[in-house]
Amino acid sequence: VQLQASGGGLAQAGDSLRLSCAASKRTFSNNGVGWFRQVPGKERELVAGITWNGGGTYYADSVKGRFTISRDNAKNTVYLQMNSLKADDTAVYYCAVSRSSYYSVERSQYRYWGQGTKVTVSS
Repeated sequence: VQLQASGGGLAQAGDSLRLSCAASKRTFSNNGVGWFRQVPGKERELVAGITWNGGGTYYADSVKGRFTISRDNAKNTVYLQMNSLKADDTAVYYCAVSRSSYYSVERSQYRYWGQGTKVTVSS
């Protein structure tokens, strides 16, 4: 499975961006997906996760109420809607496909990773 993350870029604080993660195979629809982010010198952290059918989601406390993860299995795509962006959201964002039907906070539980898309938020 190949993942293509897109939608990053430059934004002002308070703006919105929508990230997309497109998968190359339909098997994507059987797996949980996570959006991670990483800044230099820090570990990659899960910011949002979604189960295979979208029935369950997870948000890190730092993004709860501002970010929304969703998926369209017919299009093999997962989205991350990011609203009310803050300077602290500046990072490289990665999507990843879980080894199971569920998301996980553990990076080792993800089998496939996208190449990352950079988000820069200026205050």
